[in-house]
Amino acid sequence: CVAATSGFNLSPTSRRLQPRLCLQERPVKLSDSTMVATLPDVAMPLSVALSLSLLLSPGSALADGDTEKFKLPPIDRSNAARCTLKSSAIGQANAARDSLFDLRECDLRNSNARGMDLSGVILEGTALDNTDFTEAQISKGYLHSSSFVGADFTNAVVDRGSFTGSNLQQVIFKNAVLTGTSFKDADVEGADFTDAAIGDFDARRLCKNPTLRGTNDKTGVDTRESAGC
Repeated sequence: CVAATSGFNLSPTSRRLQPRLCLQERPVKLSDSTMVATLPDVAMPLSVALSLSLLLSPGSALADGDTEKFKLPPIDRSNAARCTLKSSAIGQANAARDSLFDLRECDLRNSNARGMDLSGVILEGTALDNTDFTEAQISKGYLHSSSFVGADFTNAVVDRGSFTGSNLQQVIFKNAVLTGTSFKDADVEGADFTDAAIGDFDARRLCKNPTLRGTNDKTGVDTRESAGC
């Protein structure tokens, strides 16, 4: 057994109160291969255990909303002000809001979302053609089956978003951060991904998208080349 705070200078009182951890070597299977490693058998918080399991997982985590079955609540059509782009003041890391940010079936074409924090937004059947998302932040966005034709995401951050089934023709993602973001079944013809930050796993999936072709009308950039495929 060793002290949990070993390596730190503590007062005699603190030293008497410090918890102790008992370590015992045990084998842990990392994958279906024959490779085996040993890790300490230590009681740990659930959050640490979950993080460890993700690190040892051979696959990549899905983007938020990138799942076959995702149940959404009914649209609240009684709210006349529902179809409004509103920037969150809480912070984009956890997509927290004081109420559901539901923009399903809204017509928001030619809107100005420049620099907004739209984290946690729910889109489905939403029209956002030619909308300016420059330097916007969208964390954990459910961006399904919507139209973004000609939208500009230059310098934007789209983290753990899912564009599943959306129309992204002629969209500009120049210098955008697209971490953990899915383009499953999305139409990306004519999109510009120049200097966009895309994870290796997501980039491989994007390169397999059959609509990754064409040229962006505004920038003149070849779509497939801009994605590094």
